[in-house]
Amino acid sequence: MKIVDLFSGVGGLSLGFHLAGFESDIAVEYSSNIAAGFAENFPYTKLINEDINDINLSELLAPLNGNNYILIGGPPCQGFSQKGKRLGLNDDRNFMFLKYIEAVEFLKPKAILIENVPGIITAENGYFLKDIESKLSSLGYRVSHKVLDAAEYGVPQTRKRAFIVGIANSNIDFDWPKRNEHKVTVENAISDLPPLNSGEGKQEMPYTSLPQSEYQNAMRKNSEVIYNHISTKHSPLVLKRLSLIPENGGRNDLPIEHLTKSTFSGTWCRLSKTGQARTITTRFDTPSSGMFTLPTQNRCLTVREAARLQSFPDNFKFVGNKSTQMLQVGNAVPPLLSLAIAKQLKKQLS
Repeated sequence: MKIVDLFSGVGGLSLGFHLAGFESDIAVEYSSNIAAGFAENFPYTKLINEDINDINLSELLAPLNGNNYILIGGPPCQGFSQKGKRLGLNDDRNFMFLKYIEAVEFLKPKAILIENVPGIITAENGYFLKDIESKLSSLGYRVSHKVLDAAEYGVPQTRKRAFIVGIANSNIDFDWPKRNEHKVTVENAISDLPPLNSGEGKQEMPYTSLPQSEYQNAMRKNSEVIYNHISTKHSPLVLKRLSLIPENGGRNDLPIEHLTKSTFSGTWCRLSKTGQARTITTRFDTPSSGMFTLPTQNRCLTVREAARLQSFPDNFKFVGNKSTQMLQVGNAVPPLLSLAIAKQLKKQLS
């Protein structure tokens, strides 16, 4: 079967379906910087780098045989994210899912998958969720939803996302993937990557050690080199602060003269070797943004280390300047979380 990915980002959702044996046929992504990353890794997919409001979805999708397709995507969700003010119904960005529904009408896919922040479940007393489910049900889909934590599906990171699955002409609810008993740790994920000092690294460099875990072996795949492994050049003051923070420590370990304006205790935190990373954001190069400092090295995560914590394999390249690469990584759906859902969909549809 094939997939159409709306609001594709760099392709985390698509990659999970690709790993499950689906063919990535069409993707739509508005941001040119993000689309460049998708194009680099999915050269055979028809990529449309346009605002979805400017695309004739009928012309694009109606000619396709929907029985051979699954429609996936994560409509923009800033309006009911937990960060900042919730604008709810007054935020136009929350209605991009209506374009997704429009795509469902034209494509008539065998199944659909919507990915979003957990806030979509409860926002405006459940209005958004009820509206989506009502519209999909009227189009003949059996709909179910669930919030999943990536850490319970093989990803070395705590990252909760909401998923809505619809299956055409079905009287059976979607059978959600079972959680893994074993969780992958930060050490399992990145301990084989070359150690770096602040400001060191290259866009392309050789491995310097053998894989030290099953996860690392899986992430290396057929890659012969490491991409995107460059450390941020921290200021002398930042390096001094980092040197004062012990393993498993954070802001509360800093002496008074080094405390910054931020009062949030979760800043300046070192990752725990034996635990999972907190949610990888688009600012993982900044110690004051959260838990992004290495367990023992005095620096923040490189793009490749963050990609490992997101479960992107080493042969997946991120392109553009550092800020663009961080956007590509930090906004993505973890591929292994996508894979877990894709495998269940494939099993149920067969």
